[in-house]
Parts: sequence; C-alpha cells; structure tokens
Amino acid sequence: MKNSDVRPTPPVPPLVRIGVQSDNILSLSLNDAIRRALENNSDIEVARGDVKVAEGTLTSLQGVYDPVFAFNPQITSSVTPTTSSIGGAGASGTVTLNSQQFNSTFTKQFATGGGQYQLFFNNTRLSTDSTFSRLNPFYSSSFGITFTQPLLRDRSIDRFRHDIRIQRKKLQQSDSDFRLRTIQIIDSVQHAYWELRFALHAQQVAIDSLNLAREQFRVTELSVAAGTVARLNRAEVDTQIATSETNLLIATRNVTTAENTFKQLVLRDPTAPEWQAEIMPTDAPVDNVLPINLSDALAEARANRPELLRLRLQEDINKVDVQFAKNQTLPRVDIVSTISTTGLAGTPATADTLSSSGVASGATSLGQVPLITGDPNSSATAFLLSQVNQIRAAQGLIPATVPFINVTPNSVPSNLIGGYPTTLGNLFSLGTRNIVAGVTIQLPLHNRAAKGNLAVALSQRDQLVASIHSEEQAVELDVRNSVQALETARQTVMTARQATHSAELQLAGELQLFHVGQSTTFLVFQRENTLATARNSELRAQADLNNALADLQRAMGTTLRTNNIMVEPPTTP
Repeated sequence: MKNSDVRPTPPVPPLVRIGVQSDNILSLSLNDAIRRALENNSDIEVARGDVKVAEGTLTSLQGVYDPVFAFNPQITSSVTPTTSSIGGAGASGTVTLNSQQFNSTFTKQFATGGGQYQLFFNNTRLSTDSTFSRLNPFYSSSFGITFTQPLLRDRSIDRFRHDIRIQRKKLQQSDSDFRLRTIQIIDSVQHAYWELRFALHAQQVAIDSLNLAREQFRVTELSVAAGTVARLNRAEVDTQIATSETNLLIATRNVTTAENTFKQLVLRDPTAPEWQAEIMPTDAPVDNVLPINLSDALAEARANRPELLRLRLQEDINKVDVQFAKNQTLPRVDIVSTISTTGLAGTPATADTLSSSGVASGATSLGQVPLITGDPNSSATAFLLSQVNQIRAAQGLIPATVPFINVTPNSVPSNLIGGYPTTLGNLFSLGTRNIVAGVTIQLPLHNRAAKGNLAVALSQRDQLVASIHSEEQAVELDVRNSVQALETARQTVMTARQATHSAELQLAGELQLFHVGQSTTFLVFQRENTLATARNSELRAQADLNNALADLQRAMGTTLRTNNIMVEPPTTP
C-alpha cells in the first residue's frame, strides 16, 4: 500500500458550548464562590429580610413602654337658660359661660409589675355672668398623679410582656432560620463547586482517551500501509474513535450543565457578563480525611443544628404562653390611687359687673344683690314672691323682706384674688389636696376563655415534646449516615487511586506488547477504556468525598464555622 493511502488522523471535534466564550475565563476558589453566593442569592436576601422584620416588630411592641405626653386645649362658650334666680340668672333669664381649658397628661406603663402611672396638669380660665360667681374671671388648676398596680392578674405577666417575650424568641427563631438557609446555600455551593470540577476533569479524561484513540489510529494506519496489520483493524480504530468522541461530547454537555447550576447559585443577575464566562475552580479536592468520631459528631449536631435550636425556642415560647394563660385565670385585684392638689384665683365681682347682669338695681349697698329678682311674668321665684306678698297684703301684713347677698370684694379671701400666677402659687402651696385609694376587684364566674387558652397551651407543650424528640432522631440519623458516607468515600478514594495506577500499568504494558506484535488493537482499546473508567471513578470518588465532607458539616451544624462565615446576631432592643 502506498503512503498516499494512509488516512489522516481525525481532529478533535469542536467542543461547542452554547452561550459561553472560550476566551473569557473566571477562576474561583471555593471561598470566593461561597462569598458570591451569600452576597447574591435571593433566598439569603429574603431570610435576611425576615430577621429585619422581626427586629422591627419587636421594637414596635416595646413602644408600649414609651412615655406618652398629651396636650388638649379646648375653648367652650355656652348660654344656658335658667328659670330661677337661684341658678344665677339675671334679668335675661340666662347664664353665659366662657371657658378656656389647657389640659395635659404624661402617661407611662411599667415594664415590671404591670402598673401604670399618669401625671396630669389641668388649667381652666372661666368667665361668667352668673350672679353667684364671687370671682369673675377666675383661674383653676389641678396637678396630681394616678397610679394603678395589679396584684394578681397581669402582675407577673400581661399581654404586653407576653407579646414582647414571644417576639424576642421569634427574633431568635428568624436568626436560626437565616443560619439554616445560609448553611443550605453553602452546602449547595460546595456540591456544585465539586461537581463542576469533576465535570471539567471528566471532560479532560475524555479528551485524553480520544487522543489515545487518535494515536492508535495513526499507528494502525501506518501498520496497515506497511502490511503488518490487516485492514479489518481500521474498523476497530474507527469504532473506538467514534465512541471516544461521543463520550467527549457528553462530557462537554455535562460541564455546561454543572457550570449553569453553579452559576445559578453564585450569580443574581441573569444578564451578568459572568454567565458568558467559563468557570474554572482553583481549589484542589481534599483526598485525605481522618476518620470521624461519631460521638463527637453527634454532640456537635445537638449543640449547633438550627432546626433543634428553633424547636427549643418554640418550647420557650410555649412556656411564656402557659405562664400567661395561667395568670389570666386569676381574679383581677388592682390598686387604684390618686393624689392631687388644686389651685384657684381670680378677679372679684364688682358692682359694675352685677349691674351689667341686670340684678343690682335693687341692691341696698355696693356689692349686695337681692336673692330674688326678675319679672313675675317670667321668673318663677319672682312670681312666687309676688303671690306671697298679695296674701300678706290681704291679711294686712307688710310685704315679705327679700334677703340680700354680699358680693363685695371684701367677701373674697385675699389668697384667691389674683391672676394665673396666684393660681399656681395656691396649687403648689399644697393647701388643698385630694387623696383617693381604692381596690378594683373582678371575679369571673367561669372564665372559660382563660381556661381554654391554658388547655391549648398545655396541649401544644405536649406536641412540642414529641416534635423535639422526632427532630433529635432525624438529626442523629442524618449524622450517622453522613459519617458513614464520609468513611465510605474516604476508602473509595484510596481504592480508586490504586485502580487507576494499576490501569495505567496495564495500558503501558499492553502498548509495549502491541509495538512488538504480541498484542492486538482490541486489547489495547480495552486497556484504554479500563484506564478511562478508572480515572473517572477516581475523580468521582474525590468529588463524593468532598461532597460527603460538606454534608457532614451541614449535619453537625458546623458549616459556618468551618468556612469562616460570621453571622452577626440580631439586634435585640
């Protein structure tokens, strides 16, 4: 056969990867990948938002203990009809009242004991045309404190403290949920990282296997041309090359699939340029792991697993519910007390004031007014006086004498004469006081609502005990399986490495025999396929070992510590 009949060695098929630029390579270590995932993963952002919501809710609930200042200005003007001069009406038969009120309060709920106090400071300026007002206008002020203290129900715990204590536990639960989600993301990133590295190395093994087949193709073509090998051997070589090319194409597809899975975890924006890049893992897999002590692993899991921490916090919440429900079954006995003082001052009523009211025309002296005045046709008391005098006149008696009341300035105590400053002076001199102390007692006859809530809380406690026991069993099973998987993967790596070494020796020996004519193309290809399988098995074992190590970290709850991830505890107001 002529050398011109020798077929050229077929090239390696183009490894087309859709949407990936071969000249754009992004090298990432495992730590870099984890950092990117935690920064960009949407689930992490949602879990972080849950913690912030819980913090805000706790702050909102604690606002019940913020002091509250209230100011209530009010202006009142009224004209009231009065049929009797005893009501202070003048000739018009009405009493006019104008008042300006400026009331203020300062209220504070106690965080301990369930009590409450309220300081009040009320001020009024009042002017009237009533004939009985000795001061016009006058100022009135009151200052005091009201204190309420529960003795039984709501003393050790009330609705406010119940909600705040529970929200604190829910905040810690949201932190446990955030840690759990973080651990799950890290575990997924670790798996995706090692799976991508395995796919890339498996692709390289397929390339190496194809190159061995291409080399065998070249040797076979020369042998056929020299007449030392039958043409039928070409079919074996062609079959091997086709099989190797198929395996390479599948391996390339697996690289793209693994890479897309990895990118989905570490990239948030689907339009980010990194989606066009080839991801190149730079960390070498761990292939030498010491055996794990099962007892230590179980102890770590019981102390660190967020699922168990969450259930223990739920148990604490139930204890608060039980305490509150028991407290609400008690009768209500509250001490209610008030201590206050008042102040009063104003301008004494004058003759001009009285005259303007239309009742001073009959006064015998300045500042004196008759007790009964007005037109008998419009005033009942004046009509009654007129009838009495007619009866007396018929009997020859003198008319009844109408008594006068003294409204001269001298009739008003001197300490009450003045303006608003005098009122404040009288207020804080403590010359007047008002002390009230009492007890409010409320005895519910059945109180079925509180008893029902207590029964529910006790039932939930029993359910939590069962849930915690079930979760502890699940955690122990998870740890035991993870320890076994790690040990199996550790031993598999050692046996796979030995199998690869033996397959390399077998192929080398078979090639030597083939070159001296003591072997066949079929046997060489068998050795090549055995070596490719052994290499893939070793790579698979290394990936499984690192995945098992990540799973054990997750099962023990040590993922964050092992990967140097610090999660700040939530802010507790």
